[in-house]
Amino acid sequence: MQLFVNDLTVMDFSYLCPKRGMVGESWIVDVVLDGALNEESMVQDFGKVKKELKYLIDEYVDHKLLVPAEHSQCQITTNSSTEMVRVDFMRQEGKSIHLNCPPDAYAFIYADEITMPSVSQYLKEVIATHLPDNVEGLELILREEVINTPYYHYTHGLKKHDGNCQRIAHGHRSKVIVFENENESQFWQAYWANRWEDIYIGSEEDMVTLERTGFVPDLVDYAEHYLFSYEASQGIFELAIPKSETEIIDTDSTVECLAQYMANEQKRLHEEKHAGKPAKFKVFAFEGVGKGAIAYA
Repeated sequence: MQLFVNDLTVMDFSYLCPKRGMVGESWIVDVVLDGALNEESMVQDFGKVKKELKYLIDEYVDHKLLVPAEHSQCQITTNSSTEMVRVDFMRQEGKSIHLNCPPDAYAFIYADEITMPSVSQYLKEVIATHLPDNVEGLELILREEVINTPYYHYTHGLKKHDGNCQRIAHGHRSKVIVFENENESQFWQAYWANRWEDIYIGSEEDMVTLERTGFVPDLVDYAEHYLFSYEASQGIFELAIPKSETEIIDTDSTVECLAQYMANEQKRLHEEKHAGKPAKFKVFAFEGVGKGAIAYA
């Protein structure tokens, strides 16, 4: 007998990729359980499936940075005194990425690249130890939201957040809907999809100099990197990321702030191009699947 649950949860996370850099992602999770009926004539109670499996997925992947631990250019070092974990991802053309964070900020996937199959296998191994005896098989289906309009992948961290959003490198795959003078604008939607393709969005107030981090000065030329550091309730978070893959904003990077930033930026660019001619903008900025903020300018 098989039991299925579609749309069990959405995993919002980021991962390291040699070509694309730090990639924000949102994957929907469906699950199928194989097994005999228990004393309640069920494979497992739907309530338990939704609660327990969602908890495990959230605990091990959601709002983390997924690291391909077997990639040849990935170096992972744990500081025995502080328990901080250092990740150095040595990409070509000076585009290396470096982090120094508490261990819970990461999910280490033992593969040379982050893919749906490698993440699915990682989760299956985690979940298998928590299943009841009558469950004999588990299938996880990871999939992207079908988006027929422009979208982008972004990564950020929210130091003021009490929960897991404070982790400096987690992200989302997000669509954007823009209205210019009450008409949907394909131009502006495509503009943001291009501008924020695989972007890290950093807050200006979190930028630091190399001396204020735990990074090794001679490992890489940090002149081509932005460096961020902050302390939150889960610990100290540090990141060095290529300037070419980053956008700096002067606010926090909550979806509310991002929506307003986009609306204001569109208005500024429009007036700059059209000699001050006014226009009204409305932006629906999504944070992953099915949620986000609306801003006006």
